[in-house]
Amino acid sequence: MKVTALSQLPIESVSHNAAIKKQVMLRMGELPHLTNFSQARFQPGQVAAGHAHEDMHEVFFVEAGEGAIAIDGKTHALTPGVCVAVAPYETHEVSNTGDEELVLTYFGLRA
Repeated sequence: MKVTALSQLPIESVSHNAAIKKQVMLRMGELPHLTNFSQARFQPGQVAAGHAHEDMHEVFFVEAGEGAIAIDGKTHALTPGVCVAVAPYETHEVSNTGDEELVLTYFGLRA
């Protein structure tokens, strides 16, 4: 068993934009197939540049704020309560298009 609390976790940078911050609740190796379980906070205008993963699925859940996710060139709105699953090799870019912080809880699963 492992219990974590966001209030006790260090703040780190996401790999696709060092200005965007995250807190990692679970890391690779702590659960089978899981690459990470994290929460990221995008300030207005911040973008995690387009990228793809060849070895994992990634799932995003919008906790707060507004943004957009472009997947293989098609843009989808991110609003509270929206869940988006991205498959391996799908190029995706996440951006905060709103005036408030965009909060995403997300995880990756090995393909």
